[in-house]
Amino acid sequence: MDPTPRPLPARVPHRGNSVTLEPLHVRHAPELWQAAQGGGQAATDSWAYLPYGPFADQATLRAQVAGMAAQHDPMAWAVRPHRTGTADGWLTLMEIFPADAAIELGNIWFSPRMQRSRAATEAMFLLMRHAMDELGYRRLTWKCHALNALSRRAAERLGFRYEGTLRQVKVVKGRARDTAWYSILAEEWPDRRDAILAWLDEGNWDQGGRPRTSLAR
Repeated sequence: MDPTPRPLPARVPHRGNSVTLEPLHVRHAPELWQAAQGGGQAATDSWAYLPYGPFADQATLRAQVAGMAAQHDPMAWAVRPHRTGTADGWLTLMEIFPADAAIELGNIWFSPRMQRSRAATEAMFLLMRHAMDELGYRRLTWKCHALNALSRRAAERLGFRYEGTLRQVKVVKGRARDTAWYSILAEEWPDRRDAILAWLDEGNWDQGGRPRTSLAR
């Protein structure tokens, strides 16, 4: 195994076919606030398993964004789907261990209008590819609340393998949290990368914007 420490992620944008990731900045706060307002109960539920949110006002959300934007771990990006042209969510690379070549994709919040979309999948894929192909990490992890069924399905759909559940490892919003762990290793990544690229390919989408094939294994 190559023991060379891997590079840290850089605060640079990443552009895909349906979405652009921009290094998170307080200037994104007004658009993120607007994105969080629509969707009714779905908007409230989108924060259920995160350690922050929902936010009472734009100033509170802006403070959260400012704090995230000032950190290198987690390293956060705002997600701008080309369809809407607005910042509709964020996600991070975190738990970064260059000497061990291990890194996590996490702290993902997508507004209701972005959830379960092609842009959402591509946003996650851009950071997965950045970590594994461009930076050369050998282990990419995904952790979520064990009760978060949507997050667990997303991990499995992207090709992360379930490793186990740590019981009551955290206290989040006053409640004990069991954390489910998933991972993709370097030798598993090429097959998953090719599967996701095939799913994202223009030829896989019909005129109604629906995928012709499923990404689930």
